[in-house]
Amino acid sequence: MRSVVKKAVLLVGARPNYMKIAPLWRVMKLESAGFVPVIIHTGQHYDPQMSDIFFDDLAIPQPDVCLDVGSGSHAEQTGKIMIALEPALMGIDPNVLVVVGDVNSTLAGALVAAKMGIPVAHVEAGLRSFDRTMPEEINRMLTDSISSILFTSCKDADKNLKKEGIPPERIHFVGNIMIDSLVKVLRITNTSDVLERMRVEPGKYVCVTIHRPSNVDDMRILKEIILALEDTGRSMPVVFPVHPRTKKMIARLGWKWGSNGLRMVEPLGYVDFMQLMSNAAVVVTDSGGIQEETTYLGIQCLTIRENTERPITIAQGTNRLIKSGHEDIVRELQDALKRIGRPVPQIELWDGKTAERIFEVLKKVI
Repeated sequence: MRSVVKKAVLLVGARPNYMKIAPLWRVMKLESAGFVPVIIHTGQHYDPQMSDIFFDDLAIPQPDVCLDVGSGSHAEQTGKIMIALEPALMGIDPNVLVVVGDVNSTLAGALVAAKMGIPVAHVEAGLRSFDRTMPEEINRMLTDSISSILFTSCKDADKNLKKEGIPPERIHFVGNIMIDSLVKVLRITNTSDVLERMRVEPGKYVCVTIHRPSNVDDMRILKEIILALEDTGRSMPVVFPVHPRTKKMIARLGWKWGSNGLRMVEPLGYVDFMQLMSNAAVVVTDSGGIQEETTYLGIQCLTIRENTERPITIAQGTNRLIKSGHEDIVRELQDALKRIGRPVPQIELWDGKTAERIFEVLKKVI
């Protein structure tokens, strides 16, 4: 027998997930009636340096439950999450499990909940790179196939889901929840002194984030990227908050931090990073979320990937896929610097109110 009070488990596993569940958690907490949110952190990626400051910056509490599964191969990690999550969900008895994005925790959570008869709501459903060599693409497709409620951020995602046979009544176009967090944090980024600490001026530096295995696990590719960033750093500062995974691989190359204008720094909190990114001349990344955030801000973004599950950012003209070669990166950076000052795109329902729309749907269907 379920409790009269509805409970929604919000599942997170990696840092990008925090920005997606924070707005929904706040909406649920502000409502006098509706759902009680319970945050479960799988521990897929948990580093105090990478996590704790984000909870503070996003004004959300520490997770109610931490599974502490740690790292491992994709199969090992997914299996460990499933084993640990099942008893946690049994103890909570939620009315819905909300999963976000495309990490291993997303798929593992959806599988466990679906087998337990708990409705699964997938935020950021329908995004497709059409590259099945990407583990994230497999996670996205399988999660969508077993989710009861699919929340999409763009009309392209709706089309993808319908082509895959998902009934239209399960698809809800609600907008981009990442933008909810971005809109909120932009109000307070002026409290950050990160530009002074990095010794850079607005519009006169390049911001970099690189972490995907395809770019950092292959020493040849990583060396090409670092060389290109160093070359760029000779004429314009390049600020590179380094993900722990990337830092480990750079150390294997024997690179010295901070050489030739390339300023490699420790990971930043959300407020600091948004201040850094929003004032950059160009952003170089391989992150999915940053492609969207730069598009919203109208900042030129160069994405070192062969494909993207966020083609709307390409269509808007703010994002460009580039190759990982040294000369390719340098050339594309020089070209991007000439395109600064383009109009800021206006994308349907990227307005900071996605969490409210998701909540309204949940109240109706759960």
